Amino acid sequence: MASYHYIETEGAAVGAPLFLTFHGTGGDENQFHGFASQLVPGAHVISARGDVSEHGAARFFRRTGEGVYDMKDLAERTGAMARFIAEQKQRTGASRVIAMGFSNGANILASVMLTHPEVVDEAALLHPLIPWQPQPQPGLAGRRILVTAGKRDPICPPELTRQLNSYLAAQGADLTEYWSEGGHGIDQPEVQAIARFFGQGQG
Repeated sequence: MASYHYIETEGAAVGAPLFLTFHGTGGDENQFHGFASQLVPGAHVISARGDVSEHGAARFFRRTGEGVYDMKDLAERTGAMARFIAEQKQRTGASRVIAMGFSNGANILASVMLTHPEVVDEAALLHPLIPWQPQPQPGLAGRRILVTAGKRDPICPPELTRQLNSYLAAQGADLTEYWSEGGHGIDQPEVQAIARFFGQGQG
């Protein structure tokens, strides 16, 4: 069984959606936990803490430099996270799985969806950085995905975000984009865009 330290808020009813959140580098399981409960009231919320330490900062996989990933480690931890998500869905009896990650958390979530698309039904990838060309993934067809980015983000170059968005659209994902005028932070208009995305998914 995949093991992470996590916090949990029980869903309002059996079969309620399962909402997983993934923090950015140096964050923790509290970063988006309460926000998720606001976004989808009544959801079963689980927020995991990254199990990699980079100079004391929690992350979900290793890297060898800024924007340079340890791809072997990423593959292993992606598999572990996909198992964790599947186990939590089975344990909670969730009707669907939704997820949100920021920065490093968005990257592990994206990696899961690129390799195990069946475990997440819809997702918000906040300022992701995918510095490789993913393989075609027909399992993404019809999946609702929000990608947010900053036009002046020094960590996630906009051209790489556009490449990711083009890839997701080419796989048939139901893609929503949000671009802020800022950098690697989440501003209030972005919060509103995230709320709109998850609100539209509850119909």
